[in-house]
Amino acid sequence: MDIISEFSRNTISASYVKCGGAAGLCIVPQGMESAVVESRRCQAEPLVQLHIEGDDFPDGFANGHTLRFGGTMRGLEFISQRVDESDGAVVVVTVLGQAGRYEVENYVSFTDGDEAFETWNIFKNTSGETMTLDMLSSFAFGGITPFEPGNAPDTMVLHRARSCWSAEGRIESTPVEDIQLEPSWSSYGVRVERFGQLGSMPVRKYFPFVAVEDIKHNVTWAAQLACNGSWQIEAARRGDGLGLSGGLPDFDFGHWKKNIAPGESFETPKAIVTVAQGGVDEACAKLLTVARRYFERVDAFDTLPVLFNEYCTTWGCPSHENIKKTIDALKGRDIDDFVIDAGWYADEHGWSGSGGDWIVSPALFPDGIDKTVAMIKEAGFGAGIWFEAETCAPASKIFKREDMLLKRDGRVISTGGRRFLDLRKPEVMDYLDERVIQFIKQHGFNYIKIDYNDTIGVGCDGAESLGEGLRQNMEGSKEFFRRLRAENPGLVIENCSSGGHRLEPSMMALCSMASFSDAHECVQIPLIAANLHRLILPAQSQIWAVIRASDSIKRINYSLVNTFLGVMCLSGDVAGLDAEQWAAVDRGIAFYRSAAPVIKDGVSKIYGTRQTAYGHPKGWQGVVRRGTATPETLVVFHTFEGRPDAALMTVGGGMRIKSVLSSEGDAVTLEGDTLRIEPKADFEAVAVLLAKE
Repeated sequence: MDIISEFSRNTISASYVKCGGAAGLCIVPQGMESAVVESRRCQAEPLVQLHIEGDDFPDGFANGHTLRFGGTMRGLEFISQRVDESDGAVVVVTVLGQAGRYEVENYVSFTDGDEAFETWNIFKNTSGETMTLDMLSSFAFGGITPFEPGNAPDTMVLHRARSCWSAEGRIESTPVEDIQLEPSWSSYGVRVERFGQLGSMPVRKYFPFVAVEDIKHNVTWAAQLACNGSWQIEAARRGDGLGLSGGLPDFDFGHWKKNIAPGESFETPKAIVTVAQGGVDEACAKLLTVARRYFERVDAFDTLPVLFNEYCTTWGCPSHENIKKTIDALKGRDIDDFVIDAGWYADEHGWSGSGGDWIVSPALFPDGIDKTVAMIKEAGFGAGIWFEAETCAPASKIFKREDMLLKRDGRVISTGGRRFLDLRKPEVMDYLDERVIQFIKQHGFNYIKIDYNDTIGVGCDGAESLGEGLRQNMEGSKEFFRRLRAENPGLVIENCSSGGHRLEPSMMALCSMASFSDAHECVQIPLIAANLHRLILPAQSQIWAVIRASDSIKRINYSLVNTFLGVMCLSGDVAGLDAEQWAAVDRGIAFYRSAAPVIKDGVSKIYGTRQTAYGHPKGWQGVVRRGTATPETLVVFHTFEGRPDAALMTVGGGMRIKSVLSSEGDAVTLEGDTLRIEPKADFEAVAVLLAKE
C-alpha cells in the first residue's frame, strides 16, 4: 500500500492512499490510528465518483441502480497533490484524472476550530471536445470500517434522517445487512443503496445527510451535503469495504447532466464530512461546528431573541386593527420582534391565492403599512414581514407573465395554486429587487420571513438537462438571498419552506434562523425540535409556542419549554390571556433568557423512549445540552402518554441545580452526575438549568 500523505487536524486523522491507480481517503478519529487494519485502509475508494456520457456503464448488475464503478472510474489516475494554507485553513488539493482527457481537483479544507472538513470537486475538460458529465460527486470515501478485516458482519449501522411536512428529521437506523449492503458469497456484484430528493425542497423525504456507525468500535462517519436543490447519497459495496458518496443527482436518478466544453470546468456543491468516537449524536455535533462558523457571519443578535409571529393569531388575515389588538396585549413584555405573516397583501382570494405582486392590501391596511410598522416600533419591538418571493399565486398579475416563469417541456410548471419565477433571468431579479428588497428598505423592516411552499420537481427547461436547469435556478435562489442581505445590512432573514423543507447547510449559511417545522401546536413539537439538534444549530431553529386562552398552565408550560430546544417564537390568543396565564408566559420567557447562552453554544444528547407514532407519543424525552461557551447545562424534559415514575439523565459531575421550571412541582434531584426527574403528569414539561459547583 502506498501512503501519499497524512494529516491530523480537526480531531480527524486523514490518510491519502493509493487505491488502484487513483487516490483515496481513510479517515479515523485522532488517537485511533493504530487500530486500523492495514489491509482495509488500502480499500479506500477514489476521492471522486464520476461518469462521463459515452463511457461504459457499471457491471455487476449495477446499471440503472448507480453510475458508480463505471468505465470513467477505470481510467482514473492520481496525478498530484498540494497543500495550501491561508486564513486559518489548510486545504489539501489532490488532482486525479485521465491524461489528455480530464482532470478532477478534489478539495479537502480543514478550518481551525471545526471538528469536520469541507470537501468538493472541480472537473476540468482537458480534451479537445465537449464532454457531458452525468455524475460527479461532492464527496467519496470508503474502506468502512477500517477497524475490522473482512466484511465486518453485524458491525455497521446506516443512519439517515427522514423528513416530511410537520415531521422533520426522524432518524432511521438500519443495520447494513438489512438493506442488503452485504457482499455476496463470491464478492461479485454491486450492492448499493441510493437515496435523495428531487426538486427545489432539499429536505423532502430525507435530509441530505448520512452516517455509518461501527457499533463494535464506537466510531461514526458522517456527511452532509450543502445543496439547496436535488441531491443524492449512495452507500455501496463492491467487495468487503463499504463506501459513501454523494452530491448532485446523476442522470438516472435526477435527470442531471452537464456539458463541459474544452478548457471549461464545473464545481460541485460542498459537503461536510467528519468521523467521531461515539454515535450519531456525537458525529452530528462535529458536523455542526462548520455550521457554527457560517452562523457567526449572519447572526444579528447579541443573545437569542424572543419573537412573536401573528400567523396563529390571525390565520393569514392580518390587518392594522387586529395587529393593534395584539400589540396592545404584548406591550411591556420581553419580546424582540413582531412578525406580520402571510396575508398582508391579500384580496378577495385570500392569502394563498393572491401572493406574487406584493402590494399592500388597502382593505387590511387603509392608512398604509407604514402606520402599522410605526405602531410596532413604538411598542418597543422590531418589525418583520412574510414573503413567498420565488412563487406566485393564480390571482396575481405575474402568474400570467409566462416569460418570467419556469417551464418544463415548453409548458409553465404549475402545482395547483403556484407557479415559479425563473431566477436565472435578470428581469426576474429586477422584479424581486423592486417588490421585495426595496420594500423592506422603504418600510423599515428589520426582519423578513421567506417562505416557499411547493417544489418545482425534477427540473425545468433552459439547460442541457432538466436537472441542470433546476440547479441553475436554485443558484439564482441563493443569489436572491445574498442580494437581500447586501441591500439591507443587519437584516434578520428567516428561512422557511412549509416549515422545514430547506434546512440544509447552504441555505442555513445565508439565513439568521429557520422555521423548524409547521407543527405549530402539536404534542410532537419536542420530538421534532430534538431531532433537529442533529441537523441544524438550535440557535437557528425557531420553534413555535402557540398560546391559547383556553390553555391550562400545564399546557402553556409545555408549549414554552418546547422553545428551549431552539429560538422562542410566540403566537396565539395573547389578547385573551388572564393574569395567571401571563405570569406563566413571563416565567417561561425569563427562564429562556437565562438558558439562552447554553442553547446558543452547546452540544446535545437525546434520551428517552423510542417513538413510533409521533402524533401519539409515549413515555418521555430528555435533551441534555452542555454549554461550550458557558459552564452550564440545560435539560429539557417532556412526558407523553404513559409517563415513567422517574427518568434519569447523565449531566456530568460537579454540577448543581441552578433553576427549575415546572408547572406541576415535580421532584428534581441531582445524584452525582445523574439528574433524576419524577414527573406527576402525562404531557407536561420540565426545564432544569445546572451550573458548576
